[in-house]
This record gives sequence, structure tokens and C-alpha cells, in this order.
Amino acid sequence: MMIPFGLKRLQVWSLAAGCSIAAVVAFVPFSAAQAQQRTLPDFTDLVEQVGPSVVNIRTLEKVAPRGGPDGGGQDEMFEFFRRFGLPMPNVPRQQPSPHPKRPQQQEEEQPRGVGSGFVLSADGLIMTNAHVIEGADEVFVTLTDKREFKAKIMGSDKRSDIALVKIEASGLPAVKVGDVSRLKVGEWVMAIGSPFGLDNTVTAGIVSAKQRDTGDYLPFIQTDVAINPGNSGGPLINMRGEVVGVNSQIYSRSGGSMGISFAIPMDEAVRVSEQLRATGRVSRGRIGVQIDQVTKEVAESIGLGKPQGALVRSVESGSPAEKAGVEAGDIITRFDGKVVDKSSDLPRMVGSTKPGTRSSLTVFRRGGSKELVVTIAEIDADKPVKKPAEKEEKAKGSNAGQALGLSVSELTETSKKELKIKGGVKVDAATEAAARAGLREGDVIIQIGNFEVTSVREFEAALAKLDKNKAVNVLFRRGEWAQYAVIRSGR
Repeated sequence: MMIPFGLKRLQVWSLAAGCSIAAVVAFVPFSAAQAQQRTLPDFTDLVEQVGPSVVNIRTLEKVAPRGGPDGGGQDEMFEFFRRFGLPMPNVPRQQPSPHPKRPQQQEEEQPRGVGSGFVLSADGLIMTNAHVIEGADEVFVTLTDKREFKAKIMGSDKRSDIALVKIEASGLPAVKVGDVSRLKVGEWVMAIGSPFGLDNTVTAGIVSAKQRDTGDYLPFIQTDVAINPGNSGGPLINMRGEVVGVNSQIYSRSGGSMGISFAIPMDEAVRVSEQLRATGRVSRGRIGVQIDQVTKEVAESIGLGKPQGALVRSVESGSPAEKAGVEAGDIITRFDGKVVDKSSDLPRMVGSTKPGTRSSLTVFRRGGSKELVVTIAEIDADKPVKKPAEKEEKAKGSNAGQALGLSVSELTETSKKELKIKGGVKVDAATEAAARAGLREGDVIIQIGNFEVTSVREFEAALAKLDKNKAVNVLFRRGEWAQYAVIRSGR
């Protein structure tokens, strides 16, 4: 279970850490103590260097009182903090109302969460996670010298989970931003934050992986640093004392650390923060396609070779992609000359492109590559996916595909308009090999064996050209979605 971990929900947790390091040196005798001294890193200097730049962030939210005149709702909140050994919030207890029959229903400020952050600039700019401050009416920042400031939210971006807040202070110790491209798997890293409200807690581990796909726009840094609820927004620091990531998510079945944590790469975080600081929002590009990964089986059957690129399952009507000539079933292999290795690469490439930019697309279509030019638009709210077109009366049919388990008929003009396609054949029945490949009644075949199909006659002509002893790739539409199937005749 992937969870962000601003301190909002707590469960019972346990913490165990282990480390085994072996040093092999040929022909040079060492004592065990000498080997350990040479191998294990010392984080004390890093803590002294970076620790003053890390802050604690707590948020408040205004809510209507839930308890009666005796303040029962507030007592529940204080019991929550007592149960988990957290510092009591600086909120005065309410006194019973002098008029029990007419209690005052004023809004109360209740603690909403606890997280971490770090100083980006000496004039009080603080970076944290968007989920730490989400829904907060007030944000308070506490420095390591115990000074507390009420912060102003400069901007927040849910897609990257980055937020900026500003406090009225000067001469603050700002962090040094590291070069993420120099970060290596296996490298020691350290985190400082407020897990479970315990300020300035230091934990350490190694980089487990880079470019880990867990989101649409960010390739995360994976580490085994002990990260828990409350560490959200805190820095991930390399051995040079530079911040290389923002701790954001953990994989956990218990709500606590299980040795798998994820940090937002600092280069991505800085890019987002620059837009938040300038305009309070992040502008991202879009082209209007729904995509999926390309499987090895599909890649081999259509002649692509290896599984790479992003399979276009649908093209939004009136979108930049439609205007550029992108079709459902295309595989986008390059964007602006850069290779699209996997489908998750494309949203990042397009998202980081400034709206209004003219960019090149290389698509693989029916056995060959095609160059297109698309004008990037600005991302907006997702549009709801339409339901598949309802069944229609059957038109002229064909049984030419019986060897593959297919029975098809002509597509009506109404269906063509609803699906926004120029043609295809409707599957009336899918049995045996076709059914095993995933085809079913109501699907619309628009390509078979790399041959475009717009009518029953073209479907029959394409079948006549196929090698009956080889697997057949079929591109079909199911509602607004396009996908491939590979039919293997049973023998």
C-alpha cells in the first residue's frame, strides 16, 4: 500500500533496523574495528550542517464543535495526543457553557497534522509536501531554535506533492541543493524530520533504486531510510550535505516504516517550486491521449521489435493530438527527439513542456514510423470517459474469420460517429482463439495484421493476405479505448 505520511492517521508501529557490511581487502591484515571504522559513515557533521535548516510543520483546521457544552469533542482530541505520546497542542481547553441549553457554536481550531520541511532561502521560503498542508486553515513552522512562525502558503501542487510556504524571518540557514544525476544506487543518504511528532529525528540508509515509477509525473528515489508519518516534506541528504530529495511516500502494511520509502527528486521539486513562487501554480503541457504500456507480445506481433513507447488507447476529440493526426492504436516512440522507453515517460515529457510549444512526435503505425508535429496545450481537468456505444441492429456480416473464431459485420454510420472513427468491423461473436485473445462481442476491429480495416470487404481482403500459421495481431476499439490482441489459432 502506497501512502503519503503527513501525520493524520496513526497505527501501532514497530521499528527494527539492521545493517550488514562486508569489507574485502587482499593481503592487508585489518582488525575488525579498523574495517568498521573505514566502512561505516559518520553522520554527525551532516546533522550539524543540515539540521538547523530542517523545520517542523503543524497545521490547524477550523471545525464546528462536535462535543456538547462540556467540550467532549476537544477531550477526544487531547486523548488522541496523549495516547500516542505526542506534544500537547497549544489550544486552550474550553470551559463548560454557562447556558447549557444554548451553547455557543463557534468554530474551533483543531490540530490537523504534523509534518516536516526545510529552508530553501534565507528570507524564509520553506519547501514541504502538498499533502502536509492540504486542507489546513493555518500553518505553523517551528525552527530548531524553537522559534515558531505563522506561515503563508505560497502555492501547492498535488501532482508533484510539492508545496511552498513563507515565514517572516531573515538570515535563516538554507540548504544546499544537490545534483540528482550524480546520485548512485547504493549511496548512503540521511533523512531528518518529525516522525510521529518527534522533532529533529535523524535516520539513515542507502539509495535502493532511482527512477522508480509510482506516479504520473515523477520518477521517485527509493531508499531504505526509516521514514514514518510526520517525515513528510523533510529532506533526503547525501554525504556531501546536499538535499537530493523530498521525502514523500512509504510502502507500508502497518502505517510505519517497512524499509521502502520514496523521495521526490530535488531537480523536479525545484522546477515545481520556481513556478509556485512566481505564480502560485504549476503549468503543465498536455496533448490529449490516453495511453498504455506496450507488451512484448504486441511489440513482436506488429513488427516494433522490442516493447517500448506508449500505446495510444484513445485520442480526445479536438485535442492537440487529434489535430496532429495521432490515431488510436499508434505507438508513440519519440517525443521531441527523445526516446519514449516506457509509457510513463510520455506524461513527464509532455508535462514538463511549456504550453504553446510545437513538438515533434514519432509514432509507429501499421508496420512503419511516421513523424507528426503537435502543439502542446495546457493541462486541465480530466474528462469523464464515455460509456461504450450501445448495441445496434446487425448490418452486412462475414464469416471469413471463422478460422480465428471471429464473426463480424459492417459498422453502422451511427457507431462510426459515436466512436469518431472512419470505419471498422463490429465483432458479432468471438469464440475459441479470438475469445482466448480477449476479444468479445461488441468490439470494433480497426486493424488486423498491420492492415487497416474500414469495412467487411477490407477485413476479408486482409485475412486473405495473412499467414495462417502465424499469430495475428488485431487492433480493436472497446468503447473509446483502443488496444491490441494477438490471436493464435489453436492447433
